[in-house]
Amino acid sequence: MEQLVVSTLPSWQNFYVIVGSAAGALTGLQFVVIALVAQRGIPAGMREIRAFSSPTVVHFCLALLIAAIMCAPWHVWWGISASLSVAGAFGIWSACKALWHARKSTVYKPDLEDRILYSGVPLLTYMALFSAGILFQSMPEIALVTVAAVSVVLLVMGIRNAWDTVTFIAVGNNQQNSTAPGSAGQINSP
Repeated sequence: MEQLVVSTLPSWQNFYVIVGSAAGALTGLQFVVIALVAQRGIPAGMREIRAFSSPTVVHFCLALLIAAIMCAPWHVWWGISASLSVAGAFGIWSACKALWHARKSTVYKPDLEDRILYSGVPLLTYMALFSAGILFQSMPEIALVTVAAVSVVLLVMGIRNAWDTVTFIAVGNNQQNSTAPGSAGQINSP
């Protein structure tokens, strides 16, 4: 089995090079978004940033980390298994922390869509990553596909959340009674 995992990884190299490159670039762009929020003087508390913007950076960084783990020259499967499980555990902790900050937010109260897309989906995704790390021991083929799916979900989720922030900056901030920056960008009608 160990030989199967190690010999299968090279066929995933191109996938993870693409995912890792995208995650790295998108992480940098998220820093630009945060700089725009600060430059525009949009009122936001640290809780909102920790609940909505920081998790987006974590999604991109963990997608980059997964790509690095999967492209590393492993000679034993348990190294991949342990690395992915630790990354998944960190993601679970991060998602729970973001949920806690969102619930304690005073500037913006997340609606159902925000709770699902900023807390629920990430929590499930990181649980899948943690489980995939464990699955490498008994079902490496399923684990490989699960890790690939998690990587794509992290990228798509991060893109969606970053777009949400950008649309808030571009449109939402000009509206009366708009939501907090870094939130889902939903605009409340006057």
